[in-house]
Amino acid sequence: MNKKKFLLSAEDENDFMPIIAINEREDEEEKVVIPDTLPILPLRNTVLFPGVVLPITVGRDKSIQAVNEAYKSNKLIGVLAQNDTEIEDPAVKDLYKIGTVAKILKLIKMPDGGTTIIIQGKKRFQLLQIVAEEPFFKASIQLLEDKPVLNDPDFEAYISTIKDLATEIIQLSPNLPTEASIILKNIENPSFLINFVSSNLNTSITEKQELLSFESIKQRADRLTSILHKELQFAELKNKVTSKTRLELDKQQRDYFLQQQLKSIKEELGGDPNEREIAEMKKKAETKHWPEAAKAMFKSGIEKLERMHPSTPDYSVVYNHLDLLLDLPWGEYTNDNYDLKNAKKILDADHYGMQKIKNRILEYLAVLKLKGDMKSPILCFIGPPGIGKTSLGKSIAHAVGRKYVRVSLGGLHDESEIRGHRKTYIGAMPGRIIQNIRKIKTSNPVMILDEIDKIGNDFRGDPSSALLEVLDPEQNNSFYDNYLELEYDLSKVLFIATANDIQNIQPALRDRLEIIDLSGYAIEEKVEIAKRHLIPKQKEAHGLAKVNLKFSDKILEKIIENYTRESGVRELDRQLASVMRYEAKELATKNKIKSIVSLSDVEKILGPQRYNNEIYKMANMPGVAVGLAWTYVGGDILFIETVLSEGKGELKLTGNLGNVMKESATTAYTYLQANAKKIGIENSAFTTHNVHVHVPEGATPKDGPSAGITMLTSLASAFTGRKVKSYLAMTGEITLRGQVLPVGGIKEKVLAAKRAGLKEIIMCWQNEKDVLEIDSNFITGVQFHYVKTMQQVLDLALL
Repeated sequence: MNKKKFLLSAEDENDFMPIIAINEREDEEEKVVIPDTLPILPLRNTVLFPGVVLPITVGRDKSIQAVNEAYKSNKLIGVLAQNDTEIEDPAVKDLYKIGTVAKILKLIKMPDGGTTIIIQGKKRFQLLQIVAEEPFFKASIQLLEDKPVLNDPDFEAYISTIKDLATEIIQLSPNLPTEASIILKNIENPSFLINFVSSNLNTSITEKQELLSFESIKQRADRLTSILHKELQFAELKNKVTSKTRLELDKQQRDYFLQQQLKSIKEELGGDPNEREIAEMKKKAETKHWPEAAKAMFKSGIEKLERMHPSTPDYSVVYNHLDLLLDLPWGEYTNDNYDLKNAKKILDADHYGMQKIKNRILEYLAVLKLKGDMKSPILCFIGPPGIGKTSLGKSIAHAVGRKYVRVSLGGLHDESEIRGHRKTYIGAMPGRIIQNIRKIKTSNPVMILDEIDKIGNDFRGDPSSALLEVLDPEQNNSFYDNYLELEYDLSKVLFIATANDIQNIQPALRDRLEIIDLSGYAIEEKVEIAKRHLIPKQKEAHGLAKVNLKFSDKILEKIIENYTRESGVRELDRQLASVMRYEAKELATKNKIKSIVSLSDVEKILGPQRYNNEIYKMANMPGVAVGLAWTYVGGDILFIETVLSEGKGELKLTGNLGNVMKESATTAYTYLQANAKKIGIENSAFTTHNVHVHVPEGATPKDGPSAGITMLTSLASAFTGRKVKSYLAMTGEITLRGQVLPVGGIKEKVLAAKRAGLKEIIMCWQNEKDVLEIDSNFITGVQFHYVKTMQQVLDLALL
């Protein structure tokens, strides 16, 4: 039975459902006297036909009173259909004028206060006038008689067709019982057959009311046949579609039942884990202090997740995105340590020297302490490998009291590694910046962007351009990650980039960085670093922490001078590790070792010395000068050799030289020709001799203008036959006018000269300020000559 709030019919909403008649010939057997005035019962959703039995649930007060009044008297009531089923309290204008007189066969009082009645239609009637509206409708009526059809072959054909069509519809409708077709075959009264089928049509109230309104049974049969044809076509189409999709539906039903069983099992085991996860997500979200945009996105995502089945592909995409939203530390910061003395103590304990960087960090902390808030600087440490740039970042984090995270950018090619992938892609994930923020659980860590000069670019994008937004203090408060699809505030992150060569950093990116140059270590600094950090670390690593094993400063200096040639201390660390391994083997085999490492021990363990400063003494012949060079691994020494041979004045340059260095040699040669008399060279020497300038280590590319004065000195020495002073090095650019110009990388070059045992250095007078920045203790024993012209260089260099 189709339950409704007020008046409900027993008619099935979707299918043809017969209602069994108590007696189809009751009108003939039992003559009912119908008065002219009857209580009226409005019906929603159905039309009552003569002879048809319907169960009706009565819920409206007016209708209940009408039913009770009729049941007490003659059990007759007028039934009219509403023309608008939505109206709950119909007026007279809301009722059709043609209806059916019904007899109440049974009245049942329900526990909920409602009333159910079983009624049977008797005669059609027409509403003449409403005589009372309270407490219920009461109207005067006029009975309508059906026009009989006698011996009409057409009518008999209609009746046969109606039976056949109705039977076919029943057979095509799986929801209808097979007994319905048996009932149809046993109905002999044509009028009742038409009324019975009309009552149970799956059609609109309007069409049913139209059938009831026909005075001629033949007209009613004709219209009914038309409607049944339409219903049969619909049933056939529905059956065709159903048969096509039955296999798929069977599989879906099977999956559904299995899912239901699985759900029941999960509930027995404590509930659905997916529902528990969603509930935990909601609970976790309540503790988040995120911006409105993030809150709205989470709410939208969680609602979408609740509607999705866990087996759908998009479920994991939405879940992972919400998980990221919850894991990110929105507005969560660690408290900075504003104790400047303690910060300085930590920085000094972790790294020796590097005063410039330490002072910059202390300045930053001081401003934070006074102001309470400021945009974090974007620092970039430039220097050769092995001097502690990366480890310094970790030390800064320790001193400031922040968490530390390192992002390696070396070899990065894909822009999505910075900005993230769009989450619709398979395997999508946020960029490395957001990933590390998620991992470290704070929005103000110290983030090391390691090897920023080694970022590549190709068809997948340019990661260095993506870093422009990250490293711009004016923009990074709203950094947009493609996977997150939200803006995230990076302004409190202390970014520290490290690089070896500033020339390899994109100019726009370089402009956003606060560059701090870190030069290589002097021998004295390396000795201190070895004593404070390297030796204790290697003793611990080789199980010698509790063993009394010491290195004197002299021994350390010998290891540094004879076995390493570097700006940093990585090679020194490896040499000390070799010594520790040997001592560990001695201790393990002999159960004792000497407490002090001697020079003979070093030579025995590390072998013959690899580097010898005597080479600079042996090279004392005309045409050979010593220059200073800067490389990304620190300063270096290079020889420039010039040899004259008989010829026509050709100049040959070898040694894998770059264009700038070749131009320096050409400039030096031209200057020498122009000033030959002043320098003491015969003009004929330039036309009778070929000149060959060579820079050894030909496999190594060399370029730059700083070898200009060395080139000129080498050429002048070859042409004059005067030797270049021993243990003398030089660096500087020259002009055709004979002026000496300043060059860069002075500290690295000076320390390289000191490591090589050189005692005198010639450079431009404008580079004196760079020398003054070097600790005087590190360059003890080195004499500096500051010059303005090439003539001064030759006067100092040539013997």
